[in-house]
Amino acid sequence: MNRAAVVSGLGTWLPPGVVTNDDLARELDTDDAWIRSRTGIGRRHIADPGTATSDLAVEAGRRALKSASVESVDAVILATTTPDQLCPATAPQVADRLGLGPVAAFDLSAVCTGFLYALGTAAGLIAARTAERVLVIGADTYSRILDPADRSTRAIFGDGAGAVVLRAGGAEEPGALGPLDLASDGGGAELIGIASGGSRSPFRADTLDRADPYFRMEGPTVFRQAVERMAHSTRTVVQRSGWQLPDVDVLVAHQANLRILHAVADQLHLERDRCAVHLDRVGNTAAASIPLALADAASSGLLRPGHRVVLTAFGGGLTWGACALRWPDVTAL
Repeated sequence: MNRAAVVSGLGTWLPPGVVTNDDLARELDTDDAWIRSRTGIGRRHIADPGTATSDLAVEAGRRALKSASVESVDAVILATTTPDQLCPATAPQVADRLGLGPVAAFDLSAVCTGFLYALGTAAGLIAARTAERVLVIGADTYSRILDPADRSTRAIFGDGAGAVVLRAGGAEEPGALGPLDLASDGGGAELIGIASGGSRSPFRADTLDRADPYFRMEGPTVFRQAVERMAHSTRTVVQRSGWQLPDVDVLVAHQANLRILHAVADQLHLERDRCAVHLDRVGNTAAASIPLALADAASSGLLRPGHRVVLTAFGGGLTWGACALRWPDVTAL
């Protein structure tokens, strides 16, 4: 039996605070119609000042473990752009708070593609027999890195976390991760990112007056890249799976923008109603968006056991990728 990483648990968590488009309109030069027409987003969850990324990750991780009916794993991978601090990594703290003991734990940074990169990394650990079970978490608190005066980014992003438990199993089992396609293009690094705070432009007393600590994005260029890259990766994993595009029951794409989701579906000649949509209620939750969308699609009945599903994402780096699998009988918590 070919050894594979199999999805055996799914958990999510959203902070209770909700910011609607009307709430934003009271602070910024915008309104509900402007935001919805450009993004499809109606509201987003925002963590309160005392809540960090690790807090969201712990809650999603705990639920994923319960969903999988396990109390332990061999490794924890946290995909995030917003760790609690630059050093040390946040994942060991998450593992400790979950009571997992001295397991391998590390952060992974691939922005909005982080969850897919983490799935691929976890699958590698399982294939190499380094781990039997891995907890993969995508968690972000983008509200901490947004310019309060930038209506374009504040309208898009929300906070949240989602997690899956992967276990060693057979490649033919429902839930087994199929072909993965992961790619990058560092030539587009300037399109999405935060200019200051790293080793290239550290925060220092003599540079604070010209530092930019906020997340910035070149929207129109990113839009075109996201559609092209996600559609290409989807075609790649569908072909490697031995499927045809019409065989795909549900496309779970990174929840960046409704127009992007529709454009990807159109490029693939898939009906738009096969595309999972969750961003209207939570916004773009970065590394958390795919597991959050999976849970929502499963709870709504759009995604059912046995369905052929493709996950795909695009993010800063630039990074992108896709993964194919048959959905297992898993209860999301």
